[in-house]
Amino acid sequence: MKYLAIDTSGKNLTVIIKNDDKLFTFFDKDCAVRHSVELMPRVEELAIKAGVALNEMDFFSCTLGAGSFTGIRIGVATIKAMCFAYKKPCLPITSFDTIAYNEKGERVLAVIDAKHDGFYVCGYDGGKVVFEPSYIMRDKLNEIKDGYKLLSFEQISGLDVQVVSTLDGYVLAIEEKYNEITFDLDKLEPLYVRKSQAEEGR
Repeated sequence: MKYLAIDTSGKNLTVIIKNDDKLFTFFDKDCAVRHSVELMPRVEELAIKAGVALNEMDFFSCTLGAGSFTGIRIGVATIKAMCFAYKKPCLPITSFDTIAYNEKGERVLAVIDAKHDGFYVCGYDGGKVVFEPSYIMRDKLNEIKDGYKLLSFEQISGLDVQVVSTLDGYVLAIEEKYNEITFDLDKLEPLYVRKSQAEEGR
């Protein structure tokens, strides 16, 4: 199996290349607003290191969100273009999948801090979504969190969360959702759990 997977949905930049039984990764935990500049050079460097060309990939994957609106668009547009150019299928993965599949057998609530006491959340039980992706405020989160193990990419003030790996979770999510690979590029659509600030200001 050969694939390229990228995550530009948050502060980090994650690039993963699988070349048969070997895994090659690049992870920058604080890429901030440099995704558009850093992404393709890191992809090209990793492909050289892995000894595989992009047109040899069996499929391409990216993270659809939730997360940074601009970052999500960069990742989705890049992978959709590669799928189209090389006539390859895609595997959409959400940020919530990447968090939750670190603890697949558990009843978990994947939590992403959206700032200003707001959170993107999605609940899983045994790897299946049982609480749909939502944007909620802290008081609502406190109401629904009982019975879940709270997981996140980072520590969140005032919440008892287990910090999990972006990189490891992404690889695990790809392995678990492999049967969802599709040639339908309409599946590569950003997951916007809430409107952008610009849209909310209209």
